Amino acid sequence: MPTKSFLALLLASLVSACAGKSNPPPADAPQACTKEAKVCPDGSIVGRTGPSCEFAPCPETAPAAETPASETPAEAATPPSP
Repeated sequence: MPTKSFLALLLASLVSACAGKSNPPPADAPQACTKEAKVCPDGSIVGRTGPSCEFAPCPETAPAAETPASETPAEAATPPSP
C-alpha cells in the first residue's frame, strides 16, 4: 500500500509543478497581421499595418470639379446660342 500512496503523491507533485507554466510570447516579438485588404473610394487597395494591425489610411484624392446634373461636360463648355 505505501507504493500506491507514493505514486499518488508523486503524480500530484508533478501536476502541481507544471500547472500554470505557459510560455507567453516575448513582449518585443513582431506581430503578424492578417492578409485582409480594404478597397478605398479611389479604387486603390490598402492592407493592415502597425502594432494594432489597423488598415492603412486611404490615399487622399482631390475633389473633382462638379458640374450640375442637368449639364454634361460638353454643354458646360459651350456658350449658349443667341
